[in-house]
Amino acid sequence: MPLARLMRPLSLLWALCLAVPALAQGTAPVPADADLLFRDVRVLDTAHGRLGARTDVLVRGNRIARIGAVAADSAGAARVIEGRGRTLMPGLIDAHWHSTFTALSQADLVASAGAPDALAAKVAAESEQTLLRGFTSVRDVGGPVFELKRAIDAGQVRGPRIWPAGATISQTAGHGDMRQPHERSRRFFGKPALAEEMGATFIADGRDEVLTAVRENLRMGASQIKLMAGGGTSSAYDPVDVTQYTLDEMRAAVEAAEDWGTYVTVHAYTVRAVRRAIEAGVKCVEHGQLLDRETLELMARRGVWLSSQTLRPSTESMDPLRREKRKPVLEGQARMWAMAKQAGVRLAWGTDFLFEPALNAEQNAFILGLREWFTPAEILKMVTHDNAELLALSGLRSPYSGRLGVVEEGALADLLLVEGDPLQDLQVIADPARNFAVIVKDGKVVKNAD
Repeated sequence: MPLARLMRPLSLLWALCLAVPALAQGTAPVPADADLLFRDVRVLDTAHGRLGARTDVLVRGNRIARIGAVAADSAGAARVIEGRGRTLMPGLIDAHWHSTFTALSQADLVASAGAPDALAAKVAAESEQTLLRGFTSVRDVGGPVFELKRAIDAGQVRGPRIWPAGATISQTAGHGDMRQPHERSRRFFGKPALAEEMGATFIADGRDEVLTAVRENLRMGASQIKLMAGGGTSSAYDPVDVTQYTLDEMRAAVEAAEDWGTYVTVHAYTVRAVRRAIEAGVKCVEHGQLLDRETLELMARRGVWLSSQTLRPSTESMDPLRREKRKPVLEGQARMWAMAKQAGVRLAWGTDFLFEPALNAEQNAFILGLREWFTPAEILKMVTHDNAELLALSGLRSPYSGRLGVVEEGALADLLLVEGDPLQDLQVIADPARNFAVIVKDGKVVKNAD
């Protein structure tokens, strides 16, 4: 069934999402004013790839208050978690996540066409599972997410911190043009596509429409803007090689975002698309698997981020057109990661799962795909410290105040107590159910398996 038709039930999803009760935490609630003491832990310094000596870490409110010996009076007033020499590290961060569309399959949308509350429950449940896999923050780069984020922040749904982009912004026949053949142009025929109505995308042509689309997302609370600058593998109308948006249109998006103190990230694979985006002032590129050395070196000189993935080979169950379009992307992946590392590009990692909820359980395992090009220390730095630096690029539009991706005094208390040493055996982070004994987000215990 056409994608736009499948998404029709989501037009009501978030009106109901606030009514979904928070799911059971599996641990007793902690009083809001209670301190939390991790006693006898080894702090993983992901910024420098070091595991420290045994120490204590005191959390007060939602911040790390002290690392080191804690006075007896402070310890007596705190809830104590016995570390027994285990590793305490920052929460994981997925820099390319789709909070709504990763929770739902197209079959879900068909089966639940008359029951949007069932879709809301699936999204809420997957939100919690994301958090329980140790991902305490995600950068959502496209889809209806604002109400989910508000529900999480209000404690009505459990999930990670979300940096939302809102609806992707696409030209006609671009990667975000999700219309079916029977859906005609809004500009000529006056009716928005269903994908636009439910907040998945804006189809915007020309400087004025691009400005309006960016400002609509900013009005709703976007922390960054996602623009489609090139062809995609999962879209119907655009070959991977095409370049999307003129320089003037792209500059309009950048100017509107910068006026709000934030940035534009673009979906793009090719040299031509990325070079145009760099000229327009874009600060981040999603994907980039078809880039050459010269363009990666240009990105490094300009301080432009590359947020990419560890893609797996196509499966027989995948749509034949998508399998064919993915071939050059998969072939370019190994070259891109190696060249980007050598060029000194600022790198981030994310999964980019869409409409395959069964795949979500492997979110942690996909991190291991980076081992072909990076050491465990480099990988742990990327999925915590470096991804947090990318989140911070939102500046004043960041929805949360404080430092993430580190275990340091004054930083936000998003923490994982891990069985084993990830620096020596990165495999431990691929099994969060077994190896993440305690998960803390914003100073609150969301999992305690001890």
